[in-house]
Amino acid sequence: MTRLRTRGSAGPLAAVAALIVVLALGAAACGGGGSGGAATPADTITGAGASFPYPLYSKWAQEYNKIKGVKLNYQSIGSGAGIEAIKAKTVDFGASDVPLSAAELDQAGLLQFPMTMGGVVPVVNLDGIADAQLKLDGITLAKVFLGDITTWDDPAIKALNRGLTLPSTSISVVHRSDSSGTTWIFTNYLSAASPEWKSKLGIGKDVAWPVGVGGKGNDGVAQSVKQVTGAIGYVEYAYAKQSGMTTTQLKNKTGAFVAASLDAFTAAAASADWNAPGFAVVLVDEPGKAAWPITGASFILIYKEQEDADRARMMLEFFDWNYKNGQQIAQQLDYVPIPDTAVKLVEDTWAKDVSISGTPIWP
Repeated sequence: MTRLRTRGSAGPLAAVAALIVVLALGAAACGGGGSGGAATPADTITGAGASFPYPLYSKWAQEYNKIKGVKLNYQSIGSGAGIEAIKAKTVDFGASDVPLSAAELDQAGLLQFPMTMGGVVPVVNLDGIADAQLKLDGITLAKVFLGDITTWDDPAIKALNRGLTLPSTSISVVHRSDSSGTTWIFTNYLSAASPEWKSKLGIGKDVAWPVGVGGKGNDGVAQSVKQVTGAIGYVEYAYAKQSGMTTTQLKNKTGAFVAASLDAFTAAAASADWNAPGFAVVLVDEPGKAAWPITGASFILIYKEQEDADRARMMLEFFDWNYKNGQQIAQQLDYVPIPDTAVKLVEDTWAKDVSISGTPIWP
């Protein structure tokens, strides 16, 4: 039987979360932004979507506001809701960890480009287990989330952790309750690692979880895992690291066990082909002995045809600053910067495809 346990302060992430609440409330107070929505102040950009890059976008917004006086109201509501928001034109940009297909982008008149990359990590709450001490592989992790493995001293887990004393504690699974790009990356990995998972549940922003309880957003999953002894969940690495959560090692495609880290995410991202239509790269189960197997990119969605040139240019200038001046911040939060070669491709696309009545907005 599990018992509730509350750990200490979330540290730096708490400050970020507080900022995000302010930003979200600001967006709600201002009303929809869209492509130049009249209810939005002239110095404010509105966005909504993925919680995966939430800490990074908020920190970027803080720094950019100090320099340029431009504000960002970003609502961390999940990738699925972010896609819906941009399609409804209630925000200036949407954010999603799930890349849309070229056909869907064309149908909606949207442009998609990557803003950052990072890792999704399993997190556990187990007495006596240190950070990055427990080892798991994809087959075993899938069985845990399928409900086939129910205790921490199961033979399959013990076989991966010889010499480690594992408790007989029941496993409490925590998953996302909202339509989530983090879930899409995680289930993409489970489908690659486990034929059983692929055939039973497959890949999705939300799936028919057979066991467990749901948490809203990365922060909701993190809080639930921290409160229940024996819990396991999955979150973007910044949430785990800054909250002092216990992560696991994972066996990657080469058979090596690796711990989550910026270097491991960077190793996985090294093979990204940014010439893919819509920049739609998937970085799960990438080759390389040092590669973290659950790595993903997070994308921005904007309309090709904009309604307000000044607002559109202000938004693109913010993204440009993030690319060129915000990468040290990204690395401090353990996100992988988009490489310069990819940034050049992205900004060439802005110059070609973002316009008002055929007149280019960028540069």
